Amino acid sequence: MEISLLMIITVVVYLIATAIFGYIGYKQTTTSSDYLVAGRKQHPMIMALSYGATFISTSAIVGFGGAAASMGMGMLWLTFLNIFVGIFIAFVYFGKRTRKMGHSLDAHTFPELMGRRYESRFIQGASGLLIFLFMPLYAGAVMIGGAVFLQQVFGINYEVALLFFAAITAVYVVFGGMKGVMYTDAFQGAIMFIGMAILLVFTYVKLGGVITAHEKLTALASLVPAGMAKGGHTGWTSMPKFASPMWMSLITTLVMGVGLGVLAQPQLSVRFMTVKSNKELNRAVIIGGIFILMMTGVAFTVGALTNVYFVEKYKMISLDVTTADPAVLKAMDEGTYAAPKEEPKVVASVKAIPAATKQATGEVAASVKPAKKAIPDNIIPLYIAKAMPEWFTALFMVTLLAAAMSTLSSQFHTMGTALSRDFYEKGLEIKSKNSLLLNKVGTGIGIIFAVVVAWLLPKALEGGSNIIAIGTSLFFGLCAAAFIPMYIGALYSKSVTKTAAIASFAIGSLTSLFWMTFFHTKESSALKICKFIFGKDTLATNPVMATLDPIVVALPISFLVILVVSMMTKKTEEKHLKKCFDGIKGGK
Repeated sequence: MEISLLMIITVVVYLIATAIFGYIGYKQTTTSSDYLVAGRKQHPMIMALSYGATFISTSAIVGFGGAAASMGMGMLWLTFLNIFVGIFIAFVYFGKRTRKMGHSLDAHTFPELMGRRYESRFIQGASGLLIFLFMPLYAGAVMIGGAVFLQQVFGINYEVALLFFAAITAVYVVFGGMKGVMYTDAFQGAIMFIGMAILLVFTYVKLGGVITAHEKLTALASLVPAGMAKGGHTGWTSMPKFASPMWMSLITTLVMGVGLGVLAQPQLSVRFMTVKSNKELNRAVIIGGIFILMMTGVAFTVGALTNVYFVEKYKMISLDVTTADPAVLKAMDEGTYAAPKEEPKVVASVKAIPAATKQATGEVAASVKPAKKAIPDNIIPLYIAKAMPEWFTALFMVTLLAAAMSTLSSQFHTMGTALSRDFYEKGLEIKSKNSLLLNKVGTGIGIIFAVVVAWLLPKALEGGSNIIAIGTSLFFGLCAAAFIPMYIGALYSKSVTKTAAIASFAIGSLTSLFWMTFFHTKESSALKICKFIFGKDTLATNPVMATLDPIVVALPISFLVILVVSMMTKKTEEKHLKKCFDGIKGGK
């Protein structure tokens, strides 16, 4: 992508505005409560935009948008779960109880809430340590996306871009705490909303309208590559074949893994404790739902529809465009390309151009054989560069930067407080004379750790392929197995015991990590531990097992453990339970 002066100016203005909002947060942060939970008095719109912007990173827009271009609109089931589970269930059934119990127990972080609910210093310390050790993989993935963007915009090398990106985000996180994070999140969320709304409108206008665009996409089913069809792909407007490898990957990894894993994300759960009453949470549901719909719904819809655009323009599906020579694509844009006569006139994956595209004749640029493996992450940026006007390209690049920074800032804050407050101060019971300073130091250490991970990941994972997807799914799946049963038990049951919560946390975490390391191909092949020990990427004996996400295995086991152990161990004292559930209905 050619970087223009307009793009550089847009990025600079955005960074200045971000610094201003971060400074406002810094000026309003004077206590540990301000730093950890924004003083528990945030406006519902700020809270909802911060929650949504933290939830949606570049992986949802670029990574998962590219996945939709490959797998089709079945990805919209993830949008449904994101809204129904990630917003409605999370806010109404988890958020209200989390806010009230957090206030009653004077909890300031997610691990602290769990630790105080179960009266377990181990749970708080171990949860904080797990977050601090594994969230950097997720944060590192997000940092890589932001650093690569700055590298392209300013023409600097990757290491300098990485440090610059981390430093910008670190300043307002370290000094502004949760208030600085939430104010900048809300600003960044507004930019993301505007950018995605314009993208949706432009796409439908360019493809002839809503109905026409979707009819064209349906007509492209005959262009599904043979390998993808064998894996279960049936077209971009239909679901893959049931239980096929692609169906397993779509449903168990993407839809269920991310759609359910959101409930146990500590950087999201803590936001429920930043508002003063349930009324604010009720108001935030609508705002959050609309925001997530515009983020993921648009990304997945536009991602799938890029196939229509690229077939009409280049007679190639989106995946094949990522393998084409950029010089060839540029020549086609300028009308100067002529396919070699001795070469076939079809792309490797395209056998016929459907009548719906009105391009059954003419030269096919895809006669050039792919020189590299298709990269789904490149589809959305390529589409923006080729289909959108220059001014929108600048806006969209800032949209991606905002998505990365809003997620990263919350990750920095969560990692820092997990280390300083949950593990060091509470888990190890080491008292500090200045908790606010300790939290800032902990956040600084967390940032350094994440930067090191972001620097090492591309080298460790063969140039960085699929890093965002791997980092995101690994952390979401691990948190789901470790925290969800314990979290539900904490909020809704007086029968779940401390011993059961500890057992569920430990066994759920270990099962998830074991499955990722030795069976689920996406992570096991990247981690290379299985290959080092057994000489192969995975121990799975069939495609279903190899594509079965860890959350499908580890989460049921974690639930079973917490139920069985609760029936066998000593119950919590009624006096403590009364304090926990004071003002909360139910809690049997």
